[in-house]
Amino acid sequence: MTLQARPSETAPSALIAAMDTLATTRLFGRDEEVYAQGAPVEHLYRLVRGVVRTTRLTADGRRQVGDFYYAGDLLGLEVGPDHQFSAEALTDCEVQVVRRGAVRAFAGDAAMDRAILEGIRRELERAQAHVMLLGRRSAREKVAAFLKSMAEGCAGARGGPQPVEMPMGRQDMADYLGLTIETVSRMLTQLQDEAVVEFPAVRRFQVKKWDRLEALAA
Repeated sequence: MTLQARPSETAPSALIAAMDTLATTRLFGRDEEVYAQGAPVEHLYRLVRGVVRTTRLTADGRRQVGDFYYAGDLLGLEVGPDHQFSAEALTDCEVQVVRRGAVRAFAGDAAMDRAILEGIRRELERAQAHVMLLGRRSAREKVAAFLKSMAEGCAGARGGPQPVEMPMGRQDMADYLGLTIETVSRMLTQLQDEAVVEFPAVRRFQVKKWDRLEALAA
């Protein structure tokens, strides 16, 4: 059995109750856009099934991957009037969608404000973790830290027999880590040659030497 990283944190209860009552459920196919960069922030989104990536195109045409979202995660919690990132289905997805105004009317202003602040706090934690990852000195450390994070999100995958399913491809990893796809592929090959990890399939790996992976990621 394969395990998919990473379990989501529980969304704020006020938002869960409002979305379960009011939201429309929409299905998105792989690579389909959930919302666009620069679009007005009018809705809240909660991922029910699948994996979503957020991306941003820079002025010179480069793509940055902001983060990966899993079942239970909230999307679209932004303080500004427009989305700074687009959201795209990385796999087939089921998403709850509801207008912010409808949630506020249902949950009440105070409850809604608290829930949004909690959601934004979690987004800031994601951003801080990403900045720390990008600040690592070498490509090897970045890739090791990414694999460690994926494995930690899977119960029983910490050096255990269960392989970790990776919904993202090498290009997604490269754009998330600020590396080229060639560098990511080379680092993965090195880690496998050293028996730190094993890739029985392109998007599936198993940690073979947890202590070594942890040391590289530290």
